[in-house]
Amino acid sequence: MSRSSKTRRGPAPASKAVLGIDFGTTRTVVAVADRGNYPVVSFETNDGDSVEWFPSIVAVRGDDFRFGFDALEVARDPDWKIVRSMKRLLATPDVGTEPAFGVGRGAAEVLPRFLEALATALRERSNVAGALREGALEVVIAAPANAFCAQRFYTLEAFRHAGFKVRALLNEPSAAGFEYAHRYARTMSSSREGVIVYDLGGGTFDASLVRMSGARHDVVRAAGISRLGGDDFDAALAELALAEAGREGGLASLEASAAQKLLDDCRAAKEALTPSARKVSVDVDAALGLPSRAISVATADYYDACTPLVERTIEAMAPLFEDGALPFDVAGLYVVGGASSLPLVGRVLKARFGRRVHRSPYPHAAVAIGLAIFGDDTAGFELVDRFSRNFGVFREEEDGRRPTYDPIVTHDVPLPAPGHSPVVVRRRYRAAHDVGHYRFFECATFDDHGVPRGDMAPVTELYFPFAAKLRGAEVDLVSHSVSRLGGEGPLVEERYSVDENGVVRVTIVDLESGFEKSSRLAQPTA
Repeated sequence: MSRSSKTRRGPAPASKAVLGIDFGTTRTVVAVADRGNYPVVSFETNDGDSVEWFPSIVAVRGDDFRFGFDALEVARDPDWKIVRSMKRLLATPDVGTEPAFGVGRGAAEVLPRFLEALATALRERSNVAGALREGALEVVIAAPANAFCAQRFYTLEAFRHAGFKVRALLNEPSAAGFEYAHRYARTMSSSREGVIVYDLGGGTFDASLVRMSGARHDVVRAAGISRLGGDDFDAALAELALAEAGREGGLASLEASAAQKLLDDCRAAKEALTPSARKVSVDVDAALGLPSRAISVATADYYDACTPLVERTIEAMAPLFEDGALPFDVAGLYVVGGASSLPLVGRVLKARFGRRVHRSPYPHAAVAIGLAIFGDDTAGFELVDRFSRNFGVFREEEDGRRPTYDPIVTHDVPLPAPGHSPVVVRRRYRAAHDVGHYRFFECATFDDHGVPRGDMAPVTELYFPFAAKLRGAEVDLVSHSVSRLGGEGPLVEERYSVDENGVVRVTIVDLESGFEKSSRLAQPTA
């Protein structure tokens, strides 16, 4: 999987090859299931070089769009608005609104068009183009383990709208677990069947504890941070370089275009770091449109600034440990993700966990390879994944005087296997008001009193008319003044179904009249 100066054509994969696509914050990586092998797909750049990724970047100028390598060519042209870190933007609570992507267009428009460009690149400028020209592209895709329901929904729908045939959507560290089993099966034993996957990407951090028994993978628990990754390491270097150059105010004082140019240069400098490097150079002035002047930052100072970020990832993994250490029956900590290539990451993890830290030889591609393995029918792997967050609804107690959080689906609920019936959770009660106002909410955890904690976000709000007279299309339930029904409300059932992708659908039914409303809970509250 080494790079070469020209796109490698090589042998074409078998017909109807399944692709594993890791839509990344900075780069999208694709692997292909090819008769028991899982090579990473290479793409031809606009300069004729070959790289094992497609840039996760979009450029917009009016109604004109450019994607991937074409977008990189105009990334520093001020006439173009650039959408970077799309995956990280999908993790924001307002992903369904235009401001989320900052170019007057939202995820529902931008992401499918980017993926259409990816499909075109696979068919026209990749080393497997010849095998992919005909028919639909069958894929297995992924989302961060701690992704909100909305992020999963938008990712899944974008791939479908772009013409991909999606076989499954997995959690990213769960996918990397297949790559580990494929590559490091010898490290597993009857007494050590567990692996903790440490996935530090460009914008997100995920970790999962996976039990592996033969071909069966059981995800026991997941943890993570939705907005921590390589972008933060780039920003840390940029702040140090600006301070070294004597520019006060840091990144916040720069215009958006200048800040992005500097961050791009910092990313390149970071990725070029070797374990023995003493200094890292950044041309701050050139990034700001001034005569070139390289600024050197001591690697030790840079690592000091980044160490708290790595320590935050270790803190986030606390639910997967035993008394702060790797469980005895865990074979090791498997390190994947593009941002994990920073030498500091391995140093901190090895200082903490010792020899049981294993780093993927292809950290940027481990998830894509794992997805391709899962999509290979001949590999025979089986996955039991889990709902990785807590989904619930706020309710009222004591006649509305005290709100409480009712956790409907918790992080330990197993997801159904692809093609199987969804998991269903029910709530039944007699309605107390003429209108039900449901405020759905996701969170990382909640305390002993049921109060949500950690990474939190509203999912959506839903109104249901319990009183039959309010069920006309002309009734505005949002502005309606809610009143009590005096114990005469209908018997109501809430049905929550969780599909194989971790997306929740709610159906509310008046069991006495049969009236119901149903909604897939993916659109966050604007």
